[in-house]
Amino acid sequence: MDYKIVVDSCCDLTEELKADSHFQVIPLTLQVGDTVITDDEKFDQAAYLELVRTTPDCPKTACPSPEAFKEAYDCDAEAVFVVTLSQHLSGTYNSAVLGRTLYLEEKGKKQIAVFSSDSAAVGEVKIALKIRELAEAGKSFAEIVREVSDFRDHMKTYFVLETLDYLKKNGRLTGLQAIFATVLNIKPVMGADKGVIIKLDQARGIDKALTKMSQWVAKEAREAEDKILAIAHTNCPERARKVKEQICRLIKVKDVYIVNTAGVSTTYAGDGGVIIAL
Repeated sequence: MDYKIVVDSCCDLTEELKADSHFQVIPLTLQVGDTVITDDEKFDQAAYLELVRTTPDCPKTACPSPEAFKEAYDCDAEAVFVVTLSQHLSGTYNSAVLGRTLYLEEKGKKQIAVFSSDSAAVGEVKIALKIRELAEAGKSFAEIVREVSDFRDHMKTYFVLETLDYLKKNGRLTGLQAIFATVLNIKPVMGADKGVIIKLDQARGIDKALTKMSQWVAKEAREAEDKILAIAHTNCPERARKVKEQICRLIKVKDVYIVNTAGVSTTYAGDGGVIIAL
């Protein structure tokens, strides 16, 4: 089956995946004060973090238009698979679905599946990798949709950030009842429940919180030896490496990859954030 995988720019692809012709990235837009930035291959994380640091306004993001997705679907591939940010965190999923409707109305029949990742960052990457694995194995469109949906529903996402301000001010923590004692340097360990951000634990200081996150990953892991441990970090490769070592001392995994965050993940994770998907 000739296939294409469309992802939004919160999907923090490895360099190998960026070079894979099956993939296309639809960028979101970042805004810091009066500065508007397209989250594409030209994104400069260091310059962006400095802009965020020196601008009093909270950074924001805007999802791609349905038209951008519709154009991505207009290709020679007989099957198109789309992976987006959790529909509870962004309007990107709705744009991708509406783009499919517009395409089918204008162009006619095509197999297009749109997955809300119920995650972000490396969670999206793991779903995209699963799609590629199944497509390369010769699975049918229906089989891929079924197996990827099940894969997503059993995937776990975790993160520890230096600050939750960017998520909070952009309304991504709606419904979360916990009060975070930032004045005491309490760092929460966060996770996701069907795409909605939840608090799992907390610790005094970032290092202890990262250790607790590693323990949560190990505790909740199922059949980890068959899974890829995916780690994204925002400008803190040493932290990411330490988390990898902590987790791999506790459980055995199939493989590990570590990637620096692109624009959207950088916006919400902030400098020093670490995100995990297993």
